[in-house]
Formats: sequence, C-alpha cells, structure tokens
Amino acid sequence: MIPVTKPFLPPIEEYEKYLKGIWNRNWLTNNGPLVNELELALKDYLKIKHLLFVTNGTIAIQLAIKALELKGKIITTPFSYVATTSSLVWEGCEPVFVDIDPRTCNIDPSKIEEAITPDTSAILATHVYGNPCDVEAIDEIAKRRNLKVIYDGAHAFGVTLKGKSIFEYGDISTCSFHATKLFHTVEGGSVVTKDPALLKRMAYLRNFGHDGPERFAQLGINGKNSEFHAAMGLVNLKYVDQIISVRKKLSEQYDKFVRTFQGVKPTIAPDVSYNFAYYPVIFNDEKLLLKVVETLNQNWIHPRRYFFPSLEDLPYVHQKSHCEVARSIAHRALCLPLFDTLTTEEIAMIFRIILRVQNN
Repeated sequence: MIPVTKPFLPPIEEYEKYLKGIWNRNWLTNNGPLVNELELALKDYLKIKHLLFVTNGTIAIQLAIKALELKGKIITTPFSYVATTSSLVWEGCEPVFVDIDPRTCNIDPSKIEEAITPDTSAILATHVYGNPCDVEAIDEIAKRRNLKVIYDGAHAFGVTLKGKSIFEYGDISTCSFHATKLFHTVEGGSVVTKDPALLKRMAYLRNFGHDGPERFAQLGINGKNSEFHAAMGLVNLKYVDQIISVRKKLSEQYDKFVRTFQGVKPTIAPDVSYNFAYYPVIFNDEKLLLKVVETLNQNWIHPRRYFFPSLEDLPYVHQKSHCEVARSIAHRALCLPLFDTLTTEEIAMIFRIILRVQNN
C-alpha cells in the first residue's frame, strides 16, 4: 500500500538515548529540560527570536486567539484544514470567509477589505500546503484597519520568504508538529511571535496561568507538551534538511509527469524557499478526480482530498458565503503520496495510472 504520507522515524537507538535520560531524571512533563532544549534548537534552526512548544497545532491557534484577546468576527479562508475554522468557533469568534487566489490557493488579499466591518478584530490566514500567503498585502491591510493577524503555518515548517522565516510575519504564527508533518514530535505544535509581551502571555496560557507553585497570573489551560515528544523532535530536527532534500527530488520527479496532466499545480513565488510539505494537483474537473482516486485506491494507492469540503460548508458555520473559487478548488484538489521513503518507481506508477484514467 502507498499512503498519502508516512511519518519519518529516526534510528530508534538515537531516540532511546533521550529516553534513558528521561528515566534517570524522572521528569516527564511540566516544562522539562528537553522541552527547553527543543525550543532553543527550533529558534536556532528557524532563525526566530521567540517560540513556545505546545500540545498541537490546534491548541496553538486557540492560544493565539486568547493571547490577542480576539472577539467578534475574524476574516479567514475556507480552504484549509478544519482546525483553522473550528478553533475560531471554539473560542467564540465568528469566521468570515473570504475567497482564495486560484493560483496559490491562499486567501485573496484583494477580497479582504470588503469583508471588514466594525465587528472585525483579526485576520486568520493559512499558508496552504506551506505556500506563503501574500503576507505583505495582508499586513498592510491589517495595519491600516487596526486588525490583528494570525498565520496558520501548520504546513510551513522551514519555509522562508525573501530569506526570512515565514513565521516572522503577523502578530502570531502557529505550526503543527503532527506525525504527518515533515518535522514532527508525534503530536505537537508551536506559537511564534516577535512580541515578548505576547510570548509571556502565551507561556502563562499554556500552563494553567501558573506564576509559581501557588500563584496564578491569568486564565490558562493545559497546552504543554511532554519530554517524550520533545525527545522525538530533537532527534528528528537533525534530519529535517535531509528530509526536505529528498522530498524536493521526489517532487521534481512528479513535475516531469505533470506536464502531460489535465490540471495545474499551485503557484509558488520565486522568492520562496519551499519545504515540499505536499504535492497537490488541481484537476480540470471533479469527475476526473473521482475516477482517478477510485482507480488509485483499486491499486492500493491512497491520495487525499486536501482540503475537502470547503469550510464554509461545515454544519456549525452559519455565515452564508459565496467563495466560488475555494468551493471549486476544494472539489478538484488532490494531494498525491509524498514521503521520504517513496521511490521514483512508485511515482512513475502513480502517474501512469493517472494518465491512463485521464486518456481513456
């Protein structure tokens, strides 16, 4: 079977070395030494000033919303994973969907302005497939209209724009370290900000508001992560560049076949250093996509419809939107298998099947 992705697992003996230290210290969670070590290592690797390691990418978004004290309406994208929207609803905010750019699949800045009302407090935009949003346009709108900006960078680990980490943009950026991501801690995520005051607020938020054993500075939840997860992250971080390099070569192999494909790939700007987190293709029509998925599944190959359905169709979202581009792409987008142990022979087989379906 060829799944859409497989988690990278390092040599087990490297992980076991960290486990022995955890056993000796008997310090399993609550901001242990490995959590601190991982945070420092991630800041160094990503070249950013402030980062907190948290439970997962969804909690990261919820912490960002709380830290910025957001209320009312938040402009966001209908083309993302469900956690982007569900986090807003969970925190009592109202998602206001704005359509996406058909070339990049990211939120279209030209449509944000008309969606702003006196009740709008922020913009929550996703770097879809790790492909950066038009951050300069979004930040300009936010500054002019006095709005906060959160970037959901769940897919964007290691991505840079003009040589600068994509996590440097906005008031807060979040990331997911879920097992399916190219850098993972099994479960985990992060919040990133340039503002030390926001960082301090989120540090309280992720640990019940504790300010010492018997004092509480503010409201908080349990957004911490464990030493075991940090250990996996510390081992995996050593392999990230290698993983990205392999995924790049595999993506280039896919690219050779895409030239004969009835569809397109999302456009990535030339000043972006991409991480090859996904290999998405957008079919010319849904009928062809469904037939391709069916045939691939019959051959034990399992791509994934990232992201379907359009989030404006969620049953707990009550705003009636008209995001025609997002709805169309959601019906036609498919992520093909991509992981570090995939072979070029398997890619050739996958595309032979796609082209056979397409040409029949």
